[in-house]
Amino acid sequence: MEINIKSIHFDATEKLQAFIEKKVAKLQKSFEDIQKVEVQLKVVKPATALNKETSLTVTVPNGNPIFVEKTCDTFEEGVDLCVDSMRVQLEKFKEKLRNH
Repeated sequence: MEINIKSIHFDATEKLQAFIEKKVAKLQKSFEDIQKVEVQLKVVKPATALNKETSLTVTVPNGNPIFVEKTCDTFEEGVDLCVDSMRVQLEKFKEKLRNH
């Protein structure tokens, strides 16, 4: 599984990148065939609350990419919410594959 982290309008710290990689790696427990995960971090309107946008795009075989986006106060919180939400979507996708 390949993990790409893009930070827009700022530089992500190594600590943040390590946190993201650790969280995203757990998605493989839900769905083994993940090919690529793209994490996009973006600061919108600096100096306001809820200004950190986190989006997760997971590429799976035989399907369209699965996308999740959350806006939070911190990137860590955003990554947590995105990973939880993505886990649910991957479970649904896996069920769909099983039923075909």
